Amino acid sequence: MIRRALLAAVLAVTAFAVIPGAPAQARVCRIDHTCYTTYFSDATHTTVVGGKLETCDGSVSTWGVRTGYIEFEESPC
Repeated sequence: MIRRALLAAVLAVTAFAVIPGAPAQARVCRIDHTCYTTYFSDATHTTVVGGKLETCDGSVSTWGVRTGYIEFEESPC
């Protein structure tokens, strides 16, 4: 019984150590708002590598690469 618990704990820790992290996600655009997310190459936020535009009518357009380095802008419709 103790072996099973120990094995389960080791497997759980190993799974978290092996699974690569995903890029950070931008926050959700609120209803009746236009939102623009800018993706940068690194933490200095000097090189833009992608973007996402969410409009008031619900359409979404994206370009480039999504990264974990983002700026999020939101304005009411």
